[in-house]
Amino acid sequence: MIARAHIIVSGLVQGVGYRYFVLRRAEHLGVAGYAKNLFTGEVEVEAEGERALVEQLIAQLRVGPRSAHVSDLKVEWTEPTGAHRRFEIR
Repeated sequence: MIARAHIIVSGLVQGVGYRYFVLRRAEHLGVAGYAKNLFTGEVEVEAEGERALVEQLIAQLRVGPRSAHVSDLKVEWTEPTGAHRRFEIR
């Protein structure tokens, strides 16, 4: 089943390679979407793919790279759109 998640990651997640961490994990899992820094200091992630794979990505986002500190992660499940063909950093 294809699923889409809109995720907001809070904590020390900018300037520590977090978006590139997400990119590598998403590409490894075959999940499409994007990761983007927000002016609030958070990172926005949109991920679309097999639900089990998106859930695996979310579990990895909770940890992040060694230099990051994730304090909160909000997930909103939405209808898949097929708008993304690959994962990218914005």
